[in-house]
Amino acid sequence: MRQDDHVNERDTASPPSRLPAPDPAAMRKQYRAEGLDESGLAGHPMTQFARWFRQAAVEGAVFEPNAMVVSTADASGRTSSRTVLMKAYDERGFVFYTNYGSRKAHDLADNPYVSLLFPWHAIARQVIVSGTARRTGRDETAAYFRTRPHGSQLGAWASEQSSVIRSRTQLDVVYEELHARYPEGEQVPVPPNWGGFRIAPRTVEFWQGRENRLHDRLRYVAEPDGSWRVERLSP
Repeated sequence: MRQDDHVNERDTASPPSRLPAPDPAAMRKQYRAEGLDESGLAGHPMTQFARWFRQAAVEGAVFEPNAMVVSTADASGRTSSRTVLMKAYDERGFVFYTNYGSRKAHDLADNPYVSLLFPWHAIARQVIVSGTARRTGRDETAAYFRTRPHGSQLGAWASEQSSVIRSRTQLDVVYEELHARYPEGEQVPVPPNWGGFRIAPRTVEFWQGRENRLHDRLRYVAEPDGSWRVERLSP
């Protein structure tokens, strides 16, 4: 067969078949989990969160159960969201760490109101938090920074988070320069423009998926005297 015949054969061959994209309107799951009742709730939302977090992490096999969507708004009210990793929680709230030059940090400097969402799809649960953000102290930030792997410590220095860069190569070059300056085993100082935010909750909603989209939604609301009121929301 001549070379031209090969060319013609390729040109006239049928394109490979492609599977159609799934129709999102037809995608649905029935949630058959047990219900969520007021009588079974803890008195404090962070105690209840600790129960659910343990179930998600240990019993529910949820991938990265500490991953949460953080939504902020700037001074003009323009919103933005991103996924970050929660690194601590206690009765005071939820903590994550970031570059203070990032978009979310700038938003929180102008507008401290923030929303968190823990999307635990594998167990048909969500936790939705609204509250206010404050920076953690430098001692707390340094204590956490020391627990990070060496590469993550260097990464905190290398990344000017949310800023425009020319290429991936630029980022890699900066990282390698830092690695030469602070080799494995050498203490890396805490970046001055990097640290934590603690979100003090004002409301915490526990969402449990139920059959027929009749979900259970129980929300803790902070009272002026420091107590918490629980209210049930329609699904």
